[in-house]
Amino acid sequence: MELRLLVTFEKVAAVLSFTRAATELRYAQSSVTGQVRALESSLGVELFERLGSRIRLTEAGERLLPYARRIIDLSEEARAAVVETEEEPAGTIAVGTMESLTSYRLPPLLELFHHRYPKVQLSLRPTLGDETRQALRQGTYDIGFLMEPETEHAGLEAEVLAEEPLTLVASPRHPLAGRTDLTSADLAAGQLVGTEPGCPYRDLFERELQAWTPPFMEFGTLEATKRGVAGGLGIALVPRVAVSEELASGALVALDWRPPFTLYTQIAWRRGKRLPAHVRLFVEQARRLVSEQQG
Repeated sequence: MELRLLVTFEKVAAVLSFTRAATELRYAQSSVTGQVRALESSLGVELFERLGSRIRLTEAGERLLPYARRIIDLSEEARAAVVETEEEPAGTIAVGTMESLTSYRLPPLLELFHHRYPKVQLSLRPTLGDETRQALRQGTYDIGFLMEPETEHAGLEAEVLAEEPLTLVASPRHPLAGRTDLTSADLAAGQLVGTEPGCPYRDLFERELQAWTPPFMEFGTLEATKRGVAGGLGIALVPRVAVSEELASGALVALDWRPPFTLYTQIAWRRGKRLPAHVRLFVEQARRLVSEQQG
């Protein structure tokens, strides 16, 4: 079994699409199809079932996949052991992350790599928790940033970078502004504003207030949510780091309500995967810079 055939097989198995695998591997689709058929021929089994426009792994393919990933990881480890003495880090890193982290936690990290490590190419993929975790397990992403209440994730290694404080914000003109000891029932009486479903703090906030079935106005993005709140359209629970400037300027005010849940910003990768030197450097710098932001 040639390594390149296993790499192609693993990619097709991860994305379950010959077309998408060809795009990510930068091959012609015919090359991907040919390599998978060559591997099937060498093993004497079919690895994928073709179901019209869709494919899925056969039992043989399911059995081969963990071995293929171990062989690929071991080959990367062997290569890294030889080339890690290079003076300048180099390589690509596919990073899954969410809007609030990309905009308010990662800029110093991205700036550092852009200027100090120009041979490291970062590819940011905007996804939310479940999608990020699945992509990490499949090997589509190298690293993922999560903001979750849980810190254990099946099939992943995860490190907590920081507890992520959340703040309930409103326009200074909102009827709840200035009131003290607000309860969840008090909040349900107002218009709730939030990002798209799947965003962890939006989902937890909505779950906390579901007994009062409050209306929820969706703005999609964090920036649109902040603008809607500043315009007096309602209240929103957001990461404090995302509204620090608006709170300082008075465009928004923090309401006197503490969420009954805690979120943790985490960095994660597939369990058992040996991280190449440039990816380990990325993790180390993420850890350092988020710690400095916490001050």
